[in-house]
Amino acid sequence: MALAPLLPAAAVAAGSLKVDAALPYVCALPSGQQPATVRITAAFPERAAVGEEIRPADVTTTVELPPAAVADLVALKAATVRAESRLTVGVAQGEQRAEAVWSGTAQPVAVPAEGPLVLTTTGDVPSLTTDVTGELTLTAGKFAVDLAPGTADGTATDPPSLSLSCAPGEDAGDRTRLAAVPVGAEVPTGEPGTPPSTPSAPPPSAPGTGLPRPPLPADRTAPATPGTASGTPQGPRAGKQADDGTPEGEEPPATQEPRPDAPPCITEKPTPSSLSAYIVGYSNVRKLNGANLIPLSCIQVEQGLIEFVEKPDAFHIITPAEGGLSYQGRRQTPPFEATFLTFGFVPTTATVVLEQVGPLTMRGDMALTFPVNTALAHVRVPVVLRVLDAEVNGTRLDVGPSCRTKTPLKSHEPEPEKYPGDHLVLVGRGEYEYGKDSKGYLVLDGGPLTGEAFIPAFTGCGAGGEDLDPLLTAAISGPGNHIKQIQSPVCSVGVPEPPAELCTEDGQPRQIPKPER
Repeated sequence: MALAPLLPAAAVAAGSLKVDAALPYVCALPSGQQPATVRITAAFPERAAVGEEIRPADVTTTVELPPAAVADLVALKAATVRAESRLTVGVAQGEQRAEAVWSGTAQPVAVPAEGPLVLTTTGDVPSLTTDVTGELTLTAGKFAVDLAPGTADGTATDPPSLSLSCAPGEDAGDRTRLAAVPVGAEVPTGEPGTPPSTPSAPPPSAPGTGLPRPPLPADRTAPATPGTASGTPQGPRAGKQADDGTPEGEEPPATQEPRPDAPPCITEKPTPSSLSAYIVGYSNVRKLNGANLIPLSCIQVEQGLIEFVEKPDAFHIITPAEGGLSYQGRRQTPPFEATFLTFGFVPTTATVVLEQVGPLTMRGDMALTFPVNTALAHVRVPVVLRVLDAEVNGTRLDVGPSCRTKTPLKSHEPEPEKYPGDHLVLVGRGEYEYGKDSKGYLVLDGGPLTGEAFIPAFTGCGAGGEDLDPLLTAAISGPGNHIKQIQSPVCSVGVPEPPAELCTEDGQPRQIPKPER
């Protein structure tokens, strides 16, 4: 089964299957595990033909958080809160299994003084196609909601965001099953409840197209080697063995070189869609006429279902993923030291981190233009620059515990309606020709990502009554700060036997990128 492009809600006919499920969940709040209610509403076609799109419509997700969540926000002096939700939906048909992520956003709402907090999100929901007959079922799974609180004067709280992870409660039972759509060999057109027929993406290795379906992470295998078929090792066979246990006439398996030193990048609870990689590079600070190295950082994401989108120029493969930075259990880079000549002559050293305050999203778009496929990828992540320590001309400045930019670093966003809010945007471009190594950047193969950032004014800097905000703002804040990051190839950490050239035995990325200016 594959994802297809989202079409308008009006495409679902009047005879559609309505879903309205209120499910018990358990959410991890700062105050501990708490019960919550997640209500899911949607509409599906009553049935579909093989290859026809199944398009959820009118999808909303409403979560009612308990009074404990309100108390957590009140403790942060939050007056408003904005929510972004992600509902994982299991998709099954016969023995086939896949997952889709229903993402949603909500406008800021007022935080009540007490009582529950109700948040309703809406957003784009991917549609599905399948090339076999049988009942297609959709089941609600894990649910996550990111909260961005704001104070009465419009500033962010400390911390600036809360990420809540929720799972269906033990008493949810079969109620998590949202819908079951029969898929038959043919569905006559023009009958009530039948969606209009639309073009669908080509099935795997569609004859005459030359467009093979891209693999999900679980399907990725090592390159084929002599004595193997399609990268799959041969099964055991009888015969004399060498002293090391290798059958006579075969080469012993190659041993991997030790991985260079790198920060830990272990995914705690991997799924078949879990990917991890390293990223490293430089960021210019235009006002200081210099560049500092952003150290080797771990990125962990969950890949969404791959989409086929038919456009006038070609079929496009869309590879989405979402996750974040990871350092010692926090969504941030490791601390790093930046040294500059402030105002052109004063030696200044600062220890800083980039702290993630919202989900990191990756979206690759490959146009299948035989023989050379072209790829464009965007990586988006909201991060604030936090200053941990500073020294000017040999004298330590006490910046205090809360010194950071007022808002996330900001780049030009080509799709502001789809991706609102301040965040960094890094762009990668690449090419892939069948049978050859890729060039440039691909989401799975890595490569260079570039962008430009505006550094906002600083807030919370200083201690003992000394206000250092104006000093740091005057020295650092402003536009035109170029960024170039190099991403390693990803490790498909959640598959049973990840490729040894990409993953270590404990499931960390093996390949370590080198920074480039």
